[in-house]
Amino acid sequence: MELNKLIDHTILKPETVQAQVETICEEALAYDFASVCINPTWVSVTSKLLAGSDVKVCTVIGFPLGANTPEVKAFETTNAIANGAQEIDMVINIGAAKQGDWELVERDIRAVVEAANGTLVKVIIETCLLTDEEKIKACLASVAAGADYVKTSTGFSTGGATVADVKLMRETVGPDIGVKASGGVRSYEDMEAMVEAGATRIGTSSGVLLMQHKTANTDY
Repeated sequence: MELNKLIDHTILKPETVQAQVETICEEALAYDFASVCINPTWVSVTSKLLAGSDVKVCTVIGFPLGANTPEVKAFETTNAIANGAQEIDMVINIGAAKQGDWELVERDIRAVVEAANGTLVKVIIETCLLTDEEKIKACLASVAAGADYVKTSTGFSTGGATVADVKLMRETVGPDIGVKASGGVRSYEDMEAMVEAGATRIGTSSGVLLMQHKTANTDY
């Protein structure tokens, strides 16, 4: 697969305005990226801008803290899909993971998977807040709940993707589940290293710069 089709071209900052959404959609169409990843408020607009293309509409659920209840995340998912979302990136209940309540973590993910009803679901485990053991358990909970991908980071916490984390996640989930690296992929070389470690998607706000083999100065 060409590297452009690994990129989720992303704009998730809270101060985002429609003109910026329109720009990243234009860029995504020009480079034929995998998706445009936006907050739920922009799903309907993005769906119209990308209509007729194979660039998917991706949105985030329980973002960026993951602290909503499963029922709220399920509703967010249903609403987003009704508005045109084609991929769902959800944040796990990080507090539940930290206190070892893996039953809640899995139930939370499953609520979104079931609400998605076949729409692709990526699970953000926020690796920078977890130990390696917790990362493994979060990945296993994601697989058990029926998710399609595990994802490193929101880009809004204390750190982003690392090659070591991507490698650990790939080793944990095996070959049949996607792994998305997001946060801190600043250069084409970074992207290639993540792919070599096992990533099958890259979340970045700097997809155009990466495709031009330039280094970005942003974290997400």
